[in-house]
Amino acid sequence: MTDYVIAIDGGGTSCRAAVADRTGTVVGRGMRGAANIFSRADTITESIIAASASALENAGLDAGLLSHVPAFLGLAGLNVGTRQEQLAADLPFTDTRFVHDGIIALQGALGDGDGVIAILGTGSAYVVRFQGQTRIVGGWGFAVGDQASGAVIGRLLLQQALLAQDGIRPLTPLGRAVMARFDGNSENVVEFTLEAKPADYGSFAPMIFDFDGSGDPMAQRILAEAVHDITETLDAIVFDGCERLCLLGGLAEKYGMRLAARHRAILREPLGDPLSGAVQLALRAFIPVAVPAIDTAEQR
Repeated sequence: MTDYVIAIDGGGTSCRAAVADRTGTVVGRGMRGAANIFSRADTITESIIAASASALENAGLDAGLLSHVPAFLGLAGLNVGTRQEQLAADLPFTDTRFVHDGIIALQGALGDGDGVIAILGTGSAYVVRFQGQTRIVGGWGFAVGDQASGAVIGRLLLQQALLAQDGIRPLTPLGRAVMARFDGNSENVVEFTLEAKPADYGSFAPMIFDFDGSGDPMAQRILAEAVHDITETLDAIVFDGCERLCLLGGLAEKYGMRLAARHRAILREPLGDPLSGAVQLALRAFIPVAVPAIDTAEQR
């Protein structure tokens, strides 16, 4: 029987780990690079192991304990493909459990209660829990989904800047600021996209919100489309009588003030963050006497 568990919150920007003891007390934390399931397998493995080892060291424990503890991982993009099987084989833990990162975010934000969460960061996804049933919506990745995410609006910004540079759209102050980053050369933008990851596109998102504050038409156009996508999704998944809507992720606060009044009316502060949710679920998976068990299965 294990004395410790490791919990992982793996996203498109960073991988966070926590070590908890049998009482549920977090005794150590660590963080390393991205652990999105769409990344290269060796990169994901490296980030998870490094973050976990850092958490053990932060707890004053030997990093060699990695091969003697179980781990519960919430990873972005886990709803696509079966790469987790190979990942489990590559990781050193005694037992490895996986869920979509939306599940740990839901648990952290709502505890065991009903409600809706919207994860709005480098990527985007939504999770609903109603009468014990959990459903994940979106989270299909940067190429075909993740509407309103930092990565998607960052890519849209580059697209709009190029259209403006070609004289098709007005070249606004935001467009000029973007092109200045590429020395005014459209070919440099294209060169950037050849190697850019979602987080690279997401690095442009803050500019959109900054210039929106000064009424920049390009920023307004991009955010209007993003807010429309969020509103459309929330209208489809917020159930009758829902009293708790939590926004999570790096863009949560910026989008919160732009939501429709009907959605702002049920906005609540999350009880905890995704890593705290992962800790709760790790305890339930590996130390059942610590916390009553719940069903964490994903349903679509």
